[in-house]
Amino acid sequence: MKLLKPFLFAAATTILLTSCGSTVRPINAALLKNTNEETSKNAKIEEVQLKSWSYADLKTDTIPGMSVDKAYAELIPNLKGTKVIVAVIDSGIDIEHEDLKNVLWTNKDEVPNNGIDDDDNGYVDDVYGWNFLGDIVGENLEFVRIIKRYEADFEGKSIADVTEEQKALFVMYEKAKAEYSKEYDEINGNYNRYNQMLSQVTASHDAIVKKIGKEDYSAEDLAAIVDPTEEDQKNIAILSQMLSYGGTIPAFKNRLNRGVQYFQGRLKNHFAMDTDFRGVLNDDPYDINDTDYGNNDVDGPDPKKEDARHGTHVAGIIAAQRGNNIGMDGVAQNVEIMTLRAVPDGDEYDKDVALAIRYAADNGAKVINTSFGKAFSQNPEWVWDAIEYAAKKDVLIVNAAGNDANDLDVVVSYPNDEIVKGEEISDNFITIGALNYKYGKEMVATFSNYGAANVDLFSPGVKIWSTTPLNTYEYLQGTSMASPNVAGVAAMVRSYYPKLSAKQVKQVLMDSGLGVAATVIVGGDESNTQAFSVISKSGKIVNLYNALILASKL
Repeated sequence: MKLLKPFLFAAATTILLTSCGSTVRPINAALLKNTNEETSKNAKIEEVQLKSWSYADLKTDTIPGMSVDKAYAELIPNLKGTKVIVAVIDSGIDIEHEDLKNVLWTNKDEVPNNGIDDDDNGYVDDVYGWNFLGDIVGENLEFVRIIKRYEADFEGKSIADVTEEQKALFVMYEKAKAEYSKEYDEINGNYNRYNQMLSQVTASHDAIVKKIGKEDYSAEDLAAIVDPTEEDQKNIAILSQMLSYGGTIPAFKNRLNRGVQYFQGRLKNHFAMDTDFRGVLNDDPYDINDTDYGNNDVDGPDPKKEDARHGTHVAGIIAAQRGNNIGMDGVAQNVEIMTLRAVPDGDEYDKDVALAIRYAADNGAKVINTSFGKAFSQNPEWVWDAIEYAAKKDVLIVNAAGNDANDLDVVVSYPNDEIVKGEEISDNFITIGALNYKYGKEMVATFSNYGAANVDLFSPGVKIWSTTPLNTYEYLQGTSMASPNVAGVAAMVRSYYPKLSAKQVKQVLMDSGLGVAATVIVGGDESNTQAFSVISKSGKIVNLYNALILASKL
């Protein structure tokens, strides 16, 4: 990606204020600076802080947050904002959630549930957005779809056997097969390992419960067993090791069981060679002009709304209703969330993503959050075209960097805004890596992708508290959580300074962040340490307080 030129703030301010006759006054406050060394901020984070650590201020709280609370306390009371629509392209959102139902975008040109496309936009009864997945929940990974699509053409052949026009497809097919073999073996191995551990712990636990007469016991209780048999000793050793990880054995069994279900679900959906998940939509996923599919059920088909968990969490980070004394406060106020369901339990289709971006741009969104990604893409050009379309509509796209601990300057991840290596297709796409709440060398999340050219900025993404379906709240983590933190900051800038373009807002976010002098562990590999300043384009942490000040000067 090419570097964007930094703004010449003094000159730009003078030109804009004199030529536009603007009455917006620059905020008379100093930009926050990070002047402390990397080892000076090691205060233990308390549970009450953990639920809102991403809103903390680095200097005041010794936590690498986004200075959200400081901005609301000191700057925002003096500002007047306008409504901003933020589109969340994700797995769906629980639109009845107590902390989200009052911040949802609704299509005022559509009469609800009359079976008519009142606004003639091609989507019938799209009151809250659109569900491009219909009743689909599970899906293949993209490399599995590639194998299924081209196996009949390429199986048993070498590159010498295919035509010149087919060579690129053949290479992609071969890469997909190699990825399948590696990933399947890893997931299947994890499934077997968790299953074996669960069986061992369950058998040992049942035997000990029968012996001592209670379900909830401690390591001390195990050590107090008199004259243990050889079988007892084996059970005590297994259970003592589990207890050393913290918590109770029943709780540990629950965690193991969730692990078994997770890996079992991945094997069933992501790697299924004999299931046509897409068939229920009656569309051609490889025809971008076939757009008559999906429905308006934006929280998905599951009555428990479990399939909407990810999207509901993302939406809450951005805009959970502030000040209602319920659950939590989102980053942004003056926001309406547009719901676009396009991300299944598996890899998203390029067609769904492209059409969702275009829907958001056509229906007034000024920020789009894309907390998803994949290593293979069959039609990236459709998404690139949609990104350029959104740029023409002045829409900022905030994108999660991904959770593979990769250097994105070396490994490609989709979606991205780079057709030719080193050249961006537009200035409205910003990619976000994830931070831990521990300041210093462990500050970058172990899972987060990074890259001096292809990651723009970092923000909080570890153990983030937010909304989940059926009026619940949970900690989740990933660059999926880091991205909506930045989307919330972007929405605030666009709310209070609506004349700034998407390109300008992106540059404000990057230029106003806090620089960090720390050397950090990247990719979760302790042997791989780099200066924080060189693992993203900006070398900074997003900061709402500074972003508002800098935006005011434009």
